[in-house]
Amino acid sequence: MQWVLNEMKKRIHYSVLLSVVFVLTILTMTGCKKNKEKEEEITVTPTVTSAPTTSPVPTEEAENHENEVRSKITGLWIPKENGNKRPYAIMLNNIKLASPQSGTEEAGILYEALVEGGITRLMGIYEDLDEKRIGSVRSARHYYVSIADEYEAIYVHFGETSYATKKIKELGIDNLSGLTGISDTVFFRDKSIKAPHNAFATKEGILKGTQTKGYNTEYSENFQSHFNFYEKDTDLKGGESAEKVTLMFSNYASPYFTYDKEKKQYNRFQYDKKHVDFNTGEQLVFKNIIVQFVKEWNIDKNGYQTMELENASGNGYYITNGIKTDITWKKNESTGKMRYYDAQGNELTINAGKTYIALFPNDRTSEVVLDGSSQ
Repeated sequence: MQWVLNEMKKRIHYSVLLSVVFVLTILTMTGCKKNKEKEEEITVTPTVTSAPTTSPVPTEEAENHENEVRSKITGLWIPKENGNKRPYAIMLNNIKLASPQSGTEEAGILYEALVEGGITRLMGIYEDLDEKRIGSVRSARHYYVSIADEYEAIYVHFGETSYATKKIKELGIDNLSGLTGISDTVFFRDKSIKAPHNAFATKEGILKGTQTKGYNTEYSENFQSHFNFYEKDTDLKGGESAEKVTLMFSNYASPYFTYDKEKKQYNRFQYDKKHVDFNTGEQLVFKNIIVQFVKEWNIDKNGYQTMELENASGNGYYITNGIKTDITWKKNESTGKMRYYDAQGNELTINAGKTYIALFPNDRTSEVVLDGSSQ
């Protein structure tokens, strides 16, 4: 009996021992698995949290132009509500006595051409009027009437030649003239300046005059800008260095421009000093210069000039960022279309910014002088 009991104890002890071994084995295996999983987690963690080496890194914030559009005049971003407004073409006195003018800095495009006696007259294309004093404003010339029509502009002038009066009627130009009943609304006289150089326009007056005349203030549906504009500032390839540009219109008027390499713009000078705006005291600067060579001659014994612009073509220069390139131009006055073309015959693309355009006699091209270094 005692033997039986001893044998049973041995078997129980052995069974318990096997159970303990089994449990320990399971626990050991589980622990190993957990450690292995933990090791695997440590191993893969860096690849999950590290950024891929090919990920793009933004260098600057994108510009927000949600409520803006590209200007048809300058290619710059402007408020959307101004994007379809017709511009104003304002005649500006440019004799030495009348300098400096007021409001010239606000013009998106500034034209210059000879009138009688070797003097030049300016015409500014204004997309938006900011100044209370613009001028002095002088009389119309028929070739400037034709240019104003290219932009569907409302033409502002104080006086006109008989040739200009005829052209205004021929083209049906909306105009605000100082010699009509609208004069006191649009213009005022600065009595500290000798007449006829003392007539100035105001923003308020121009807007009131436009309203009084009932002129439409929006571009027509089929209007197209003179220019294509580069999306980003672009240097011309090839071409000739043009860091100083002198336009020898006459012994009296020879304006010139010097290139500022840092600001990538041209500073204007005339009468041997900086050409500044009376309102701001700031020098006139331009991103682009266009020299448009035109056939020009005296129209009568009074020395009034005329130009071949109705259905015409010619050559010229486009100058920007210190480089000049050759261009051509074509105009059809019956359609109001005027276009510039590059050397390959494509419509000219220019840099966004203000543009100066000279209408220069095509038999005196050598009197447009380009220097490789500004002085």
